[in-house]
Amino acid sequence: MTLQRVGADTPYDEIAAIIAADGCVVVEDLATGLVAQAKAELDDYIEKTPFGPGNFAGEHAKNVEGLVGKSEAAHALMIHDTVMAMADRILLPNCVHYQLNYTGIMHLGPGTKAQDLHRDGNIYPFRHPCPPAIMAVMWAGSEFTAANGGTVVVPGSHLWEEERQPSAAEVVPAEMPAGSTIIYAHNIIHGGGANTTDKPRTAVSLNFSLGWLRQQENQFLTLPVEKAKELPEQLQRLIGYDFGAPFMGAVNGQNPHALLEEPGAEPGYRSDPELERAYRERVNWLKAEAVPPPPGVVPTD
Repeated sequence: MTLQRVGADTPYDEIAAIIAADGCVVVEDLATGLVAQAKAELDDYIEKTPFGPGNFAGEHAKNVEGLVGKSEAAHALMIHDTVMAMADRILLPNCVHYQLNYTGIMHLGPGTKAQDLHRDGNIYPFRHPCPPAIMAVMWAGSEFTAANGGTVVVPGSHLWEEERQPSAAEVVPAEMPAGSTIIYAHNIIHGGGANTTDKPRTAVSLNFSLGWLRQQENQFLTLPVEKAKELPEQLQRLIGYDFGAPFMGAVNGQNPHALLEEPGAEPGYRSDPELERAYRERVNWLKAEAVPPPPGVVPTD
């Protein structure tokens, strides 16, 4: 299967249909100026961050996380209309609210080795195939090529059984110009490529997840409350200042967004009738089979 590519003006339903069929899609030139601005705002953090050791791709790679507190342009990428439209279509069928799960820069310098192929959804114990728990959006801060470490994907692998592994012929590089993005469901097999060039490859990685799951990145500790108050309300709610599901995330019996509002807000209820109704209608796969831990990982009692 090939990796499909579409333009920035492609209808949302068409993009979502490709993701449903293939598990991934490249949207070219979706936010060229905005991505360039975000990279410019984050370049100093990249420069100051040490290489390695081995968190994503070894001693020649840099990873900068906590982007909500580091770049206003990145805020706009997090709530970009196309991104939100895809999250609505991919995640909302199985939750009532989705959330920002992870934010990071993947900066692969010359000499970076290829990352092990994996599924982002493996952080949660659901056996594949299963409904998507995560939607990932990888923005190209620089051009992605097969030679410079551009992300590689296995289209169609979101529908595979847990044990199936790809052949070399099934692994496709997500080549795309800077300002483009690849959007993929959590159960697609993928990984960072090897950088055999003399220039770095930079990506802005944003993951969104079902609101009733624990976030990979603890947004509450990454960003002080006073800084959270300065964010657009849509982003405030995405990082966790909202109910994740009925009775999930309340603070003193209230919606956590009350912490960011003006003093004097009326006491609320620890859930919401409309949210409870929607949750009962949508979330119907809670009997998903847990996946045993990988070899060498000992589960705790």
